[in-house]
Amino acid sequence: MGIIEQTITPFTDQRPGTSGLRQSVARFQEPHYLAAFVQALFDTCTELAGGTLVLGGDGRYYSETAVDTILRMAAANGVARVLVGRGGLFSTPAVSATIRRRGAAGGILLTASHNPGGPEGDFGIKYNVANGGPAPEPVTEAIFDRSQALERYRIAEGTAGVDLSRVHDTEVAGMPVSVIDPVVDYRALMAELFDFERLRDLLSSGSFRMVFDAMHAVTGPYAQAILEDELGAPADTVIRAHPRPDFGGGHPDPNLIHARELVELMYGADPPDLGAASDGDGDRNMILGRGFFVNPSDSLAVIADHLEDIPGYRGRMGGVARSMPTSRAADRVAAAKGWAAYETPTGWKFFGNLLDADLVQVCGEESFGTSSDHVREKDGLWAVLVWLSILAERRESVATVVRDSWSRYGRDFYTRHDYAGLTPEQGERIADTLRRKLGGLAGTRTEAGLVVEAADEFAYTDPVDGRTSSQQGIRVWFTDGGRAVFRLSGTGTSGATLRIYLERWEGDPLRHNDDLQNTLADLASAAREVAELEAITGMAEPSLVV
Repeated sequence: MGIIEQTITPFTDQRPGTSGLRQSVARFQEPHYLAAFVQALFDTCTELAGGTLVLGGDGRYYSETAVDTILRMAAANGVARVLVGRGGLFSTPAVSATIRRRGAAGGILLTASHNPGGPEGDFGIKYNVANGGPAPEPVTEAIFDRSQALERYRIAEGTAGVDLSRVHDTEVAGMPVSVIDPVVDYRALMAELFDFERLRDLLSSGSFRMVFDAMHAVTGPYAQAILEDELGAPADTVIRAHPRPDFGGGHPDPNLIHARELVELMYGADPPDLGAASDGDGDRNMILGRGFFVNPSDSLAVIADHLEDIPGYRGRMGGVARSMPTSRAADRVAAAKGWAAYETPTGWKFFGNLLDADLVQVCGEESFGTSSDHVREKDGLWAVLVWLSILAERRESVATVVRDSWSRYGRDFYTRHDYAGLTPEQGERIADTLRRKLGGLAGTRTEAGLVVEAADEFAYTDPVDGRTSSQQGIRVWFTDGGRAVFRLSGTGTSGATLRIYLERWEGDPLRHNDDLQNTLADLASAAREVAELEAITGMAEPSLVV
């Protein structure tokens, strides 16, 4: 194949967000759009020249075209070798594992995570560095800066012509390409961390049932290989297991709204003991017991509390990190155990330095993400295996395990209210309104009767490299111990979504089973009032409650 140098005009909308560049499929299909960003990536991440690149994604619509383009561009830009997942598939945590286990220079992930797929849906591209984690902000900003100065891109002519349906070695324009089983490295890593024999006993005991909803996304093959083939769970344990380009017409976001089939099963007659789901690219998780939803913040706290009992973590726990909007439940576990606790901005990339420096071993964020130092990404199936390990050890229900945690540490009543479909101007107006008020909020009494104690805009200074990230969300504390966090989502592709995180700690065990939304209703009202939400948006109620 010859090498083509294609002249282009820069695209102004290629700044990566919280987790890579996400746009509509239609935008990525525009001539040269994908190639321009990939060239900016290759120009910036010079470690890929002469190095090994891992490539794959969640299998969403447009992935096959993107794989072909990236293979030809990798050959034209001096990449020494590409490891691509069979079928173009690779879960996000598995890419991280393969980068680390095989000493790759980096990885390109083709995913828009939990966003919808299909021709009318979203597409995304994200770069992970040599430690297996998402590219940090200086790298993503450098990629964007390069994209704005780009005049041409390099690509091997023709098509790559790689058969992605089978494991084999081939080449593209002289560059070696290996189509590999994307499950192998990840399954081996899980076997090193967990007591598979104990989990096998639980799943084959006949007295324990579980269901895993893969949501027609990338985790299906991983869950079948580990839960069913390796651990002996019944063949129908994994539902919606086959990845589809449009996720079966669903929204691959594991929450109470979009995982409706699983929720109805777990709240119906004779439900399984454990229900779990993961998202488009396999990095998020939702945990359910019989008629019982485990809040992601509570899940992080329970996992942290029990992780030392799992073989891969015995004798080496010393720290936990959470994103700022996540509830403070994990902090209470850390304090009781004498561990360090860190609060970071939203985005898994902010955990990387803490993990690399061995300051923390487990991390979590508010949007159904949990993981440990085994990879540098959140990991949905790993979290499910942790919960299985906890249940195998304690032989109690999911609800009992969580309520026991509340009895020992108190309950952090916690919820997220989303206001979606806002215009970007409305989103910025809300943020500007809150910033303008910050200095004078303390002492303000709201119509709900709550009094503001303090307010600020969160900024984070990395304790490892000293880098500061500002404007990472607005926090308002109330004198009754309640907290409201306001943050504009960074994972959408159009419009704006305001997320309000509400939290109040309760130490009285007699109140731990109170209704969540009723308990936080006054806090929700106060938060809307402080942000002047209805006046700016016309919305009196959230579009989604999680």
